[in-house]
Amino acid sequence: MLSIENLEKELKNEKLQSLYLLFGEELFLLESILKKIKNSFGETVKGINYITIDETNCNTLIADIETPSFGYEKKLIIARNTGLFKKEGKRKNAELTSLKEKINTYLIKNEELIKDSVVLVFVEEEADTKQELYTTIDKLGIVCKFDYQKPMQIEKRIKAICNGYKVQIDDSTLRYFIECCGTSMQDLINEIRKLIEYAGEGGKIQKEDIDRLAIKKLESVIFDLTDTLGKKDIAKALQVLKNLIYAKEPLQKILITLYNHFKKLYFVKMALRCQKDIVTSLNLKPNQTFLVNKYKTQANFFQERELKSILQDLRNLDADYKLGLSDLQVGLETILCKYCS
Repeated sequence: MLSIENLEKELKNEKLQSLYLLFGEELFLLESILKKIKNSFGETVKGINYITIDETNCNTLIADIETPSFGYEKKLIIARNTGLFKKEGKRKNAELTSLKEKINTYLIKNEELIKDSVVLVFVEEEADTKQELYTTIDKLGIVCKFDYQKPMQIEKRIKAICNGYKVQIDDSTLRYFIECCGTSMQDLINEIRKLIEYAGEGGKIQKEDIDRLAIKKLESVIFDLTDTLGKKDIAKALQVLKNLIYAKEPLQKILITLYNHFKKLYFVKMALRCQKDIVTSLNLKPNQTFLVNKYKTQANFFQERELKSILQDLRNLDADYKLGLSDLQVGLETILCKYCS
């Protein structure tokens, strides 16, 4: 399996392999690689030297490989979300299993033909690494898994973009930017472009610029709201809530996100008391581990019994709202006031 970074380096040489399997959760980087493959391939004419395949017609793959690309040296085939690489349950689909075996055998027996005539790219959401078809592509071509990037990888990519536009951003501001805008590369690219444009060539992105211009994730704003609660700043806590409502965040979504956040703080409190690993206790993904210190800091604002009480109040508010006994905005404001007092 090739890493994302090494695949990017390889594609810079514009020399394509004949067989690829791209899969994983980080869709922005996956689609970026797919675009580079298409650009490196050159001119495409759909139905002649460019074929797209999905779950509905993946049984035509072998026929598409063998059909000549009239007037062109090679054919580009993009097979997206075919279902060929999913892990099969106890009840196997006999037709799909047979198709997998057929394609696997064909790829092995016709390796040279494929190298000479086709660039075949499988694009999948997930892939079972124990399948024979996966093993074959890993042996004959390139397999690349697109996991969500870790904080250091994200920082490196964002820094490179800023450098490309001759805009500075220091490490602490960059970390704050990621904390505010999340770890989705698509969202981060959209937000950093605005900040680069605002700073201008030779300029520097400041923390205040992020506060002023960037669209913060709801989870990030909930961190801000919790900070104000912990510091007993009722005016600021209510203002953060009003800003969320003004930004048209649904009240029910605010309630659920707030509840989930305080539940994590409660788990952190228990993990610290029982000397357990916080990353495991919160089931954090590799791209979320940078939040551990923030969770620990905020957990220190509250006693364990307080967190338990907040969670109960939020559950009660949700129940009362569903029964038509309470207004969500008034209920949330009441809870904020209660724990800021």
